[in-house]
Amino acid sequence: MSKPEPKPWIAQIHAYVPGTSTSAGGKRLVKLSANENPLGSSPAALAALAERHVAADYPDPDARALRQAIAEVHGLDPALIVCGTGSGELLHCAVQALAGPGDEVLMSRYSFSLYPLLARKVGATPVFAAPEGYGASVDNLLAAVSERTKVVLLDNPNNPVGSFLPPAEVARLHAGLPPDVLLVVDEAYGEYVDPAFQSAAFQLAAAHENVLVSRTFSKAYGLASERIGWVTGPAHLVDLVNRLRGAFNVSASGQKAALAALSDQAFVAASRAHNTRERARLAEAIAMLGNHGISACPSEANFLLVHFAGAVTAEQALAALADAGYAVRHLPSQGLPCALRITIGTTAAVSDVIATLRRLCGEAA
Repeated sequence: MSKPEPKPWIAQIHAYVPGTSTSAGGKRLVKLSANENPLGSSPAALAALAERHVAADYPDPDARALRQAIAEVHGLDPALIVCGTGSGELLHCAVQALAGPGDEVLMSRYSFSLYPLLARKVGATPVFAAPEGYGASVDNLLAAVSERTKVVLLDNPNNPVGSFLPPAEVARLHAGLPPDVLLVVDEAYGEYVDPAFQSAAFQLAAAHENVLVSRTFSKAYGLASERIGWVTGPAHLVDLVNRLRGAFNVSASGQKAALAALSDQAFVAASRAHNTRERARLAEAIAMLGNHGISACPSEANFLLVHFAGAVTAEQALAALADAGYAVRHLPSQGLPCALRITIGTTAAVSDVIATLRRLCGEAA
């Protein structure tokens, strides 16, 4: 009996796997596996979400007020901004617009696990450039460019490593690309970076015809459940994304919450300060466990990638942290079986993680 048959490349796709929130036995855990904001959401955003709205009415399909507010915060043209259901929708649109069967989508070996799926969804081939110290290497990315390359996806800061290419290196990457290759700078963790570096990618996109920059409200703004992201770039690329995005893609509540969150930059600054402080404390504690084969990659994001190369294994640490009540991200599916990605949590959570790792190594907590 005949039945609908999918395109052949669909069989290569596996559904995106999010960070877990339960133990192997089903115990509810504190999530340090999804890089959510441990401070929660801005009080202004929560107040906006509590306001009544007419659920029967469609939201503004163009998110005009939200785009205007984003433009004012970042010094951009609102006409060059598109909002989406998280940045993931917009990244998919960018890849879909330019790549297809026979094309290649280039990324660093250890990048956001969604990226290969974006390539495969459109029948393109994901290509992984060799990393440098687990992070992206401009030289290796440029060496991997071929006549089939259509899109380069750069998460900066990187997920799951946390590494960060400074603006001069991103500019060097762009300068080495053919002008018909799209560079997407995914800044999901951009608000955690030193503010002095936060506008560089926007300036690169404003000056060139082949650069898009994406941001999200899911991380530092603490609005992951509302699914709001945005991209900016030259008019012709914004037009392509706008053609492909979903109609009425950002809910009315999401637009209200994001609009209010933008007005509370003090919350974003507090989130960045908390993250910087607690990330440094966790990194210092892990460095002190170096004699046990435990180390962490330098990070500019809201997590640390922790490697286990001694008697204590990643699996043992994963189980011990679950026993302590915390879910972290084990990454064998991304080629990092000996590593855990640990989100920077509350001060108490970071203290618990440190104490758990110390006890696991036989040291006083």
